[in-house]
Amino acid sequence: MHKILSGMLEGWWMFFDTFWALIFGFALSGAVQALVTRKKMQSLLGDHGPKTIVKASLFGIVSSSCSYAASALAHSLYKKGADFTASMVFMFASTNLVIELGIVLWLLIGWQFAAAEFVGGAVMILLLTILIPRVISIGEAQVNSLNPGAPASKSLFKIVSVNNEEYLQDEEEVSAKPSIRSCISASAGYTIGDLTMLRVELIVGFIVAGLAMKVIPFSFWKALFISGHGFWSALENAIIGPFLAFISFVCSVGNVPLAAALWGAGITFGGVIAFIFADLISFPLVMIYRKYYGNKVALRLTLLFWFVMTLSGLITEGIFTLLKGVPAHHNMVMGSKHFGLNATTILNGNALILAIAIYYFYKNPPASVSNEFAQDPICGMQVRISDAPASYLHEGVKYYFCMEGCKEAFISKNAQAR
Repeated sequence: MHKILSGMLEGWWMFFDTFWALIFGFALSGAVQALVTRKKMQSLLGDHGPKTIVKASLFGIVSSSCSYAASALAHSLYKKGADFTASMVFMFASTNLVIELGIVLWLLIGWQFAAAEFVGGAVMILLLTILIPRVISIGEAQVNSLNPGAPASKSLFKIVSVNNEEYLQDEEEVSAKPSIRSCISASAGYTIGDLTMLRVELIVGFIVAGLAMKVIPFSFWKALFISGHGFWSALENAIIGPFLAFISFVCSVGNVPLAAALWGAGITFGGVIAFIFADLISFPLVMIYRKYYGNKVALRLTLLFWFVMTLSGLITEGIFTLLKGVPAHHNMVMGSKHFGLNATTILNGNALILAIAIYYFYKNPPASVSNEFAQDPICGMQVRISDAPASYLHEGVKYYFCMEGCKEAFISKNAQAR
């Protein structure tokens, strides 16, 4: 029991030391999401040329870091005409290259990991751009026979008609310039929505990380992560890192505390990077891919993602080894002193004030924001009504959702209530 309590306390201090980074990161992401519409992204992601891939990456960097929301948005963009490879690049960038992830990595295990996140992310995006069109493809004639009206595309995915009434919503941009108050409230809505969506992942991530450091004996990690065999150790660690992400059920920023725990337990630098990138193959997300694209494609996507994550981790470790940027010791940056007159406490105080202000603007939006945005009744995310991924009319009231899964959960919940 003492070890369990000690592990939970360790998880709490990890959360305390990163609280300000989470609040500032999510606030910045919310502000950008309020300015960049899905329609705009869709219109700019029509192919997978170099310029489009750069745009997809930039859109991802400034979007929501929630893996579930990213997968739903990527699917929605693809269904509405965006290139599939560009959509997948957007999804990876939105979960692995976001600002709050880099800051939390820096605070917990060092600047080298924050830098490696972006270096490895660029490597991974390059590999995805090259491999996705080659690994997942069939003849154009077969695609056209599935959907005669669809544009030529070498996609193996289920073709879903864009004539679906659910997607024929009015997407006209509002010509009037929004007020500053409207922009702030819209940004606050996205920030609160992201935090609400990720609250379970964050809580579980910190608790699991604390327990992993205090409860699981070091001998277990030593047996799991082979060391002392040069390249073969790096390869084994980079392969097993994504597998741990698959079975941990923790994704997005929530897997950073566990990555810190794994680093302390002895996993290699590249293994940590591969694990961080592997939030998009956690088991729940693999099941979502299965639902979106079918069994065959979900399996190919998962194996491809795993390969790319492992290879990116290895390449990143090689780059940082050459530059002598790999930390010599497997320990965390987090200090032993937390409360007091120090930078962390001051930043957390400012972040708490910011969080209160965000919540105020979220609860008191002007009419223009109330008419433009809606809240997903299942996960709590904010969605723009004009381009919501899913909607449903229930008892005369139209509800909007961030993804099909939330819509189905809503329908099922109301059916059981009857």
